[in-house]
Amino acid sequence: MFLGRSKRTLRVYSPKATTDLADSYNRPVLMIGLTGGIGAGKSTVAELLAGRGAVVIDADQIARDVVTPGQPALAKLAERFGADILEPDGSLNRGALAAKAFVSDDTRRDLEAITHPAIGEEFLRQVAAAPADAVVVHDVPLLAEKLRGDNYAAVIVVEAPLEVRLARLERRGVPRDDAQRRIALQASDGERRKVATWIVDNGGDMGALEARVAEVWQAIQTLPRS
Repeated sequence: MFLGRSKRTLRVYSPKATTDLADSYNRPVLMIGLTGGIGAGKSTVAELLAGRGAVVIDADQIARDVVTPGQPALAKLAERFGADILEPDGSLNRGALAAKAFVSDDTRRDLEAITHPAIGEEFLRQVAAAPADAVVVHDVPLLAEKLRGDNYAAVIVVEAPLEVRLARLERRGVPRDDAQRRIALQASDGERRKVATWIVDNGGDMGALEARVAEVWQAIQTLPRS
């Protein structure tokens, strides 16, 4: 999913669907991308930005929300991939879905054809609910991997030293070798820096992080809204 930005029209694109809110959404917002590798502390930066008035839209949370029980996308997934992708309580068994959806390009495309339009619709709903002239921060873990930096007015990249990231992941219960594997599968720091407007170092203490976020927030206020 990626987005185009203008004063009068905001669109979300996916491989299978394009949603246009031009008729109902005609207020300018400032769209900021926020990204960083696993364990870098991106969520902490998102919370600090929200505390300063940003509207934070979490791409991962949307992807989880649109496949909760009662959502049309979940029913469509069960119809396409079988009822055995559901838990006894009706919730999604993500492992069971992955085992069926990631076996070929065709099955992956079927998965995306169901989930991407739902994700795009919810993303636009949240953007449309933002106050006029809001700073909307789109929290996207794989922004650099998808080469989508140009689709934002600016991009914040959160970094932390490798050992700090590994320690954080281990505290979350992720085994060190698994943490290393996950980090290796993501974009490198150098690749993320290519799309960065600002780099936020989250490898130190909270005071330093808050000061850096304050600097970035001040810079965001100088960006044009139209």
